[in-house]
Amino acid sequence: MLPAVTATRYVTPLREGGSLPGLMEADDLGTYVVKWRAAGQGVKVLVAEVVCGELARALSLPVPALVTVDVVPELAVGEPDPEVQELLQRSAGRNLGLDYLPGALDFEAGVATVGPELAGRVLWFDALVGNVDRSWRNPNMLFWHGRLQLIDHGAALTFHHSWPGAAAAVRRPYDAGQHALVECAPDVRAADTALAPRVTRELLAGVLAQVPDEWLDGPSPEDPPEAVRGRYADQLLARLGARDAWLPPLVEAARAGRPRRRAPRGENRPAWLGPPPPPGVSQR
Repeated sequence: MLPAVTATRYVTPLREGGSLPGLMEADDLGTYVVKWRAAGQGVKVLVAEVVCGELARALSLPVPALVTVDVVPELAVGEPDPEVQELLQRSAGRNLGLDYLPGALDFEAGVATVGPELAGRVLWFDALVGNVDRSWRNPNMLFWHGRLQLIDHGAALTFHHSWPGAAAAVRRPYDAGQHALVECAPDVRAADTALAPRVTRELLAGVLAQVPDEWLDGPSPEDPPEAVRGRYADQLLARLGARDAWLPPLVEAARAGRPRRRAPRGENRPAWLGPPPPPGVSQR
């Protein structure tokens, strides 16, 4: 299970996307970007965040720490926005927290430092989990103390939004044409050689054990949590085993590359980081 903390103070809402994540302080003295169980996308977004985040970590990819955050409805009292206040109240209980990275820099600030090995591993990982949200416009990557950090995986694992159709996703090609790392000459073949043998049922069992039982929702409401975890593992292993369908086009997309349309400075910066530093000012 993920480490568990209790929220002690609600700092501010973060207005990006439709989920209104919030910045919160907790009883471990940490500060977290909290994603709500009652947000419009529901708890399956939280499941995707945990499964993808912890799988990435298990594959030695850089991701911020994840925790569960227990929130009491009384913390919403001081929030003047009624929409946010209602969201906090409806999200009483266990939510997901992402370690806040103070001083993190935009993806644009460090993309030139990303080499083919790391780019290939991230691209391969995104293809495995079906992450559709790593484009040049919204890369969901930051640089913290000079190191790339992968964030926001809630849009991945789309198969779990319709379990009856999950089999169709197993062999589905991954559209890498707009991926933010295609310009970094990603070595996808080397990534496959290095990472594919590490994705085992045992590794996935450890990853899926991090997901709270109450967030798991399978094809049938009667499915126990362990059965749902098994469905996720089966789906990901089937996807891994179907690499003959999606790996060759992924390799070709990486080889072709394309000039990336640069976003204006700060456009793809998460709101919770505040405004970008002036040109020429680096992270302290």
